Amino acid sequence: MNRRRRVYEGKAKILYEGPEPGTLVQHFKDDATAFNNKKHDKIEGKGVLNNRISEYLFQKLGEIGVPTHFIKRLNMREQLIREVEIIPLEVVIRNVAAGSLSTRLGVDEGTMLPRSIVEFYYKSDELNDPLVTEEHITAFGWATPPELETVMSLALRINDFLSGLFLGVGIRLVDFKCEFGRLWEGEQMRIVLADEISPDCCRLWDIETQDKLDKDRFRRDMGGLVEAYQEVARRLGLHVDNPTRTRSGPVLVQSK
Repeated sequence: MNRRRRVYEGKAKILYEGPEPGTLVQHFKDDATAFNNKKHDKIEGKGVLNNRISEYLFQKLGEIGVPTHFIKRLNMREQLIREVEIIPLEVVIRNVAAGSLSTRLGVDEGTMLPRSIVEFYYKSDELNDPLVTEEHITAFGWATPPELETVMSLALRINDFLSGLFLGVGIRLVDFKCEFGRLWEGEQMRIVLADEISPDCCRLWDIETQDKLDKDRFRRDMGGLVEAYQEVARRLGLHVDNPTRTRSGPVLVQSK
């Protein structure tokens, strides 16, 4: 039996060599991490739900012309993706004050921001992913000014689309993190959306109840993470068969 070559392993995913040159297989793990891996656990079924939700969102973004690394879902836990050169930035788009923004600026969580704010964090576990400016990014060569302009334009476009999509199913997109990569096709290069978009990297609140339907349930020891992710999938019209063998913890009840 052939063993797949592991290319990279992160906190929530593993990348394997793909079946064709220029492709990778992205495997979603059940690991849940927070505070730069200082808090860690395994939550059965999380990877299955993230795989399905991310597939759906990437497909929808592709339909409106957002370039992505996504090719197709292979099974319950894996996707076939294009190999890209990841830009070492986490791009965070904020619509409502929450998380580190509330802490840093003393803004009450839940405060609507005057406009969507784009922040950049340098991808470095050793440095705890520090907040950086456009000056840092271009000075250290992490991205060129034209690349950064493309990243910002795509990030805001993605935010507009996803905000409307989630609003339509009674969910507020508070903020989310995304990553971008350079896709080389011969001598041509273009910037594409990479990694994933799922409740692991979004803050999603029920519009009526303000229930948290995202990884804050793990960060804040609220319980019910898988049930929250299942609720997001259900509202998006997705059917995820048996993401776990057992169900435990509180179940979210949608208000009428």
